[in-house]
Amino acid sequence: MSLDVRVLGSVELLVGGVPVAFGGPKPRALLAALAVNRRRAVSSSALAEMVWNEDPPDSYSASLQVFVSNLRKALRNSGIDPARVLRTEASGYRLEVAEEACDLGRFQAAREAGTRAAEAGDHASAAQHFAAALREWRGRALADLAGLQFADSFATAMEEERLLAASARFDAEIACGRASSVIGELVAVTGEHPLREPLWGQLITALYLSGRQADALDACRRVRAVLADELGIDPGPALIELEQRVLRQEPLHTGELKRTDQLAAAMTETVTETPRTVRSGQLRLADGRAVLIPPNGIRIGRMTDNDLVLDDPKASRYHAAITPTRAGLLIKDLNSANGVFINAEAIDEGAPLADGDSIRIGSTVLTFHADR
Repeated sequence: MSLDVRVLGSVELLVGGVPVAFGGPKPRALLAALAVNRRRAVSSSALAEMVWNEDPPDSYSASLQVFVSNLRKALRNSGIDPARVLRTEASGYRLEVAEEACDLGRFQAAREAGTRAAEAGDHASAAQHFAAALREWRGRALADLAGLQFADSFATAMEEERLLAASARFDAEIACGRASSVIGELVAVTGEHPLREPLWGQLITALYLSGRQADALDACRRVRAVLADELGIDPGPALIELEQRVLRQEPLHTGELKRTDQLAAAMTETVTETPRTVRSGQLRLADGRAVLIPPNGIRIGRMTDNDLVLDDPKASRYHAAITPTRAGLLIKDLNSANGVFINAEAIDEGAPLADGDSIRIGSTVLTFHADR
């Protein structure tokens, strides 16, 4: 019998394609936490904070044992050997499932295959892989656990991954000569995310390649108006150049389209230009360790699938993310419990980083050093 754990939507457990009932919100939160950290041990204390929304009772250990026992019983009754799937570790539990047995694993594998195909110039295969990745989604991640701190933070982080995969598929479809097929989706996604310039660039490109120059220029005017009204700024150089090429009716070569990983730097919301703009750098911890910020950014928190994992009880599971934008490196608070502080000042949602900034996440202090 095949096992399938799903978290890209409501939390579900299926055996042979048939849903398996295993309990209410707390057991589902337990399974979700283990699935996100599949094949890695998660301590009972960490699980308790996630399941009870960072306020576990003193008797959480006994309750967790009951939840685990019920989950194992549900697996056994469905024909799955629970000893092979849900293992007890010295400090907690581990969900031992293959990547293909979890929608999150399948999404990540298909997206990575799409990226490799795009880099090799095989846009048809890339489009198929990215479409397969997106089909794993059934709604917002952990939708039925909304309100739990770890679930909300994970959902926010994963929504960025989903949007990036969608953008990659748009690129691949356009490169395959199927620009008209993605126009409707691009109209919808630019309406949902009006401050994301790369998506507007894809819409303008798709319209122009479909022979709709007037509509492409109208999209240029709309993004100018949105950026001016919301942020008081003009579009970036890439959109301005694209608009000029459309005006001059110059040919657009799909081979010139940037790969999705190159677009990742601009996938965050546009922010106001600042003279302190920096494009790259590193984080230095109090113990002297230095962590380079990759070109596609870095995610910080207590969960083990973060890029920078903090052993800090005051840090949230997914606490903050640093992402490149047109205006430089931007740090964003991922709905954390204790906030993000830059030079002792709390940030609301996002803030640009400058050389020497002190960043406090929970009780951990990091210093940002910009590359010269």
